[in-house]
Amino acid sequence: MASIKVHGVPMSTATMRVLAALYEKDLDFELIPVDMRAGAHKQEPFLSLNPFGQIPALQDGDLTLFESRAITEYIAEEYSEKGEKLLCPGCKKVKATTNVWLQVEGQQFDPIASKIAFERIFKGMFGMTTDPAAVEELEGKLVKVLDIYEARLAKSDFLACDCFTLADLHHLPAIHYLMGTDSKKLFESRAKVCDWVKKITARPAWAKVVALQKQ
Repeated sequence: MASIKVHGVPMSTATMRVLAALYEKDLDFELIPVDMRAGAHKQEPFLSLNPFGQIPALQDGDLTLFESRAITEYIAEEYSEKGEKLLCPGCKKVKATTNVWLQVEGQQFDPIASKIAFERIFKGMFGMTTDPAAVEELEGKLVKVLDIYEARLAKSDFLACDCFTLADLHHLPAIHYLMGTDSKKLFESRAKVCDWVKKITARPAWAKVVALQKQ
């Protein structure tokens, strides 16, 4: 039995982020579904894994972690010799640049992209109605972020450097959902961003994450 256990659901963007890192590292793990509809994430025993009641949680032997971005960084560092590096083994300047783009994803990109995905996709799943005005406002904000990405990607193959890193991987869940909506035009209308999206979404590890949603 795999020593690594992931408690979450494949539809969750945060869970998808962790699964992508595990697949990139070619690690064996067990995905333990959390019944969100029944509120299992707000009850014990899940609260003993994450007291904030949010998925995912990861167990690796006697270590328990929550917060998906912290989990992916642990996976990249703890299993640095396996699979893809995910953190470019360059100089301190490369590490610093990687940290910048990790923060950009979490602070600038995801708060907007996730809200658009909620409006365009998840509201429908919950029987709610999309707010077109909210989508328009959010897309206006995302355009400004993607313009900065376009300029950055003119200087390197990926966001942090010329290697695929966690800075790119962390974007995949939100991009996956948005590319299935009319918001994909925001990415496709920017040549460098469009090429970057094609590269990161075509990775075999990501295909495995998407396949889990269909099981």
